[in-house]
Amino acid sequence: MRILFVIDKIEYKYFEFNNLVTNFWLIKEYAKSHDVYITLINRLSLSGNSAYAVCNRVHIAGEDIIYDKENVKILINDFDTVFFRPDPPVDNNYINATYIFDFVKNPTVINNPASIRNFNEKLHALRFKEYMPVSLVSSSLAEIEEFLAEQGEIILKPLDKCFGAGVMYLKQGDMNTRSIINMMTSNETSFVMVQKYISAGIYGDKRVLTLGDKVLDYCVVKHPTKDDFKFNTHNDTYISKGALSEEEKEHFTNVARILSSEGIYMAGLDVIEGKIIEINVTSPCYFIKEINAFFNIRLEQIICSYFLENPCYKVKNVV
Repeated sequence: MRILFVIDKIEYKYFEFNNLVTNFWLIKEYAKSHDVYITLINRLSLSGNSAYAVCNRVHIAGEDIIYDKENVKILINDFDTVFFRPDPPVDNNYINATYIFDFVKNPTVINNPASIRNFNEKLHALRFKEYMPVSLVSSSLAEIEEFLAEQGEIILKPLDKCFGAGVMYLKQGDMNTRSIINMMTSNETSFVMVQKYISAGIYGDKRVLTLGDKVLDYCVVKHPTKDDFKFNTHNDTYISKGALSEEEKEHFTNVARILSSEGIYMAGLDVIEGKIIEINVTSPCYFIKEINAFFNIRLEQIICSYFLENPCYKVKNVV
């Protein structure tokens, strides 16, 4: 059966197995028994109302993965499953790629591009505000200053960036308060997410993983680097084994069920002291290398088997 991965251009350029990249683990696992192809968002097209992708077929070569240099144009409806996992930012090109998938009817697409388009990873986390720190979305200097006065310490996040870019910490009384808020909001013209700062963040945040309507038992803690208040580099020095409380698992299972019902089957929740600070839905990192080592499992098998065995996601086994 045919499985298509829409990956990021950097992953395509350096397409050799990299154990830090979630896509590569999944591609390699599926390529053992399926016909796996890769493409990029700028290699998608519409001819009439039919969606196509210019693809390359993937093969396993020893411990590595490689792709055929021959480009083949395939009707996307001829695939059994598509993993739509280009990296953010969700810019105009990304949005336009999701529109092309509005014309794809046959394969299950993981995650559903329309659902990704409609879900801002920071702003729409507020749908689950009962599991979040006190938060505000605004571009108003006065509103943000009032929020700062109430909370004492806050985090400001641009809504359109990723990988921690532009995230700022601000404490009441900071002499740069207005300058920072004006910079973040582009002088009150751009929305930002503002959250109460959780002091336990100095010990890191958990990456909680959803798979369909379930929450995985395995998680990691991402620790701040020595020169920042947040995790900003994928380095084993700053990653440790995590654990979920029963309360966290109950709460986040509710989140997983709602996300899954809307076509977001794989998500990564960033959590501090049981509070969700962000929900990653575009191409969430599952920290497979670290989780495999910490828990002595093969997470890539668990993920791939899940979509093989659950009929609602309809990835067919090769006969």
